[in-house]
Amino acid sequence: MIVIIGGGLAGLAASYALTEKGEEVILFERGGELGGVTSSYHIDGYRIEEYYHHIFEGDREIQRLIGDLGLEDKLDWRKATTGYFVDGEVHPLNTPLEILRYPYLSLMDKAKLALLVLRSKTIGDVSDLDDVTAKEWILENAGSSVYENFFQPLLQGKFGDDMDQVSAAWLLGRVKIRSNRTTQGEKLGYLRGGFWQLIDVMAKQIEENGGKIHTNSDVQKIVTKNGFVKGVKVKELIDCDKVISTVPPSILAKILDTSLEELRDIQYQGTTCALFALKKSLMNVYWLNIKADVPFGAIIEHTNFVPLSDYREHLIYVVSYFHDPNDPGWQRSKGEIIDWYLDGLSSMFPHFNRDDVIWTRLTRSLQTAPIYEVGYRKKILPYSTSIEGLYLAGMFSMANYPERSMNGSIKAGFRCAEDVMEV
Repeated sequence: MIVIIGGGLAGLAASYALTEKGEEVILFERGGELGGVTSSYHIDGYRIEEYYHHIFEGDREIQRLIGDLGLEDKLDWRKATTGYFVDGEVHPLNTPLEILRYPYLSLMDKAKLALLVLRSKTIGDVSDLDDVTAKEWILENAGSSVYENFFQPLLQGKFGDDMDQVSAAWLLGRVKIRSNRTTQGEKLGYLRGGFWQLIDVMAKQIEENGGKIHTNSDVQKIVTKNGFVKGVKVKELIDCDKVISTVPPSILAKILDTSLEELRDIQYQGTTCALFALKKSLMNVYWLNIKADVPFGAIIEHTNFVPLSDYREHLIYVVSYFHDPNDPGWQRSKGEIIDWYLDGLSSMFPHFNRDDVIWTRLTRSLQTAPIYEVGYRKKILPYSTSIEGLYLAGMFSMANYPERSMNGSIKAGFRCAEDVMEV
């Protein structure tokens, strides 16, 4: 029997692949719902993800899975517009004309930025730049003006005090994954009705294949003996000879009854993400990067991407990242953070009125994803470990390097399942 710890995309993908091959699987999820960071809110009449999500044209595994599960008719490819908020104004950056009009980069800077993007797409193995910081690479290839006026605020908003340690491999990976930009903007995919459908259908298929799924079930201990997996303790001891753990390494270290040399000091970042339903649109782009003194790093207006008619109200994500448990994004109450974010929106958009807020939600996690600092590639955890029967898959897997994605987590789950079945 195979026990899978964690009901996010990696755990579900591994369960799906294994049960499709007739393996006996039990999945334990400590939360009340499946999906991990792909979980959704249940709003009257629809569902919407707790964190913003979309997929890219090159995300083959998730597209193939969507097709296998009969959801391909709901996968919609739409233009996603972006902008930059500087000095009190939203500057769209999608068409060549909009980019030419952007006043905070000179014509020479814009040419350097374009060449940097083009060059990044021609680099085959970005891991060669794993030991080079993004800052160093940008300064060398585009100069200080492009770094200070374009990239620095983005890195600051996402990584805070750790921004100077982020690797160029991550930056190039992020650029390469967005390789289908046209003169009108970027094309991204969304599962109309929400990605909860992917979670739901996958879970039903796992159970139809004979697998068992238990939510609100916290695995307290992985039991080993003489280097072999022997079972897991939930409320009682469950005998098994194989375990796939999809939880962050620091959590695995706490529930594993022995030391594991593969576990390394991978630094994770936390995320605080608010979702606001508004009576009116906030801005004219889907994704807004920010250079301003506000307590968040990006705003994503979901209904500037997916049609408003799907929801009847304007949906806006406001997100910040943190790396210290003492950060206000983790220490403040949810109500305080909502108020804090609304103050920030008011300072950015004079037309924004709190009376336009229909409802609010907020979710946060201390360990959303690894920080891709220099040298990160050497820390990537293997699918098969030195403990016989213990396997790992998740954000920390090679499939999610050098940039995490839903596709990467599904790919990690599938790849880990292959290792399990090879034994």
